[in-house]
Amino acid sequence: MNELTNPVLLTIAGCEIGFWVLVVGGLALRYLLRLRRASTVTLALVPALDVVLVVAVAIDLHRGGEVTFAHRIAGIYLGCTVMFGPRMIRWLDERFAHRFAGGPAPVRVPKYGPERTRKEWADFARWLGAAAIAGALTLALSYTVADAEQREQLMGTFGSLGVITMIWLLTGPVWVTGSRRS
Repeated sequence: MNELTNPVLLTIAGCEIGFWVLVVGGLALRYLLRLRRASTVTLALVPALDVVLVVAVAIDLHRGGEVTFAHRIAGIYLGCTVMFGPRMIRWLDERFAHRFAGGPAPVRVPKYGPERTRKEWADFARWLGAAAIAGALTLALSYTVADAEQREQLMGTFGSLGVITMIWLLTGPVWVTGSRRS
């Protein structure tokens, strides 16, 4: 199957686009149109995209779909949206509040020093949470809707999680902690 027409990959792309449409739309409703309740409802719809993704992957596997790169990254994408999504929304909310509602200027984390080191370790901890969610979803799909062959192919996700974890650990918190300026 051509990856560009893979329904799971298209669903991931649609969820990513939907995430940004809901977030920017929700913040625009809040700060530009002053519709706080509509903004809250719009932002509350963001997790529904995660449900859409899980259902799409489960349906594709149940129908006997061939496990591809898209199936293996779906759990990673889900884990990242759960663990990093709220922080991304807060980050953008601070900028909208500053730009459109007279809120305080966002505070930047310095490039070096103890604050940067704490941030890197916190981000890595978030990644570990994302990896745990990805692993749990992979196992759940593997033992509920996938057949034996699909299960074996889905288990390749764990190797990817290990590689990403090691790279993140070494290039993030370990690098910053070991630098002279930290």
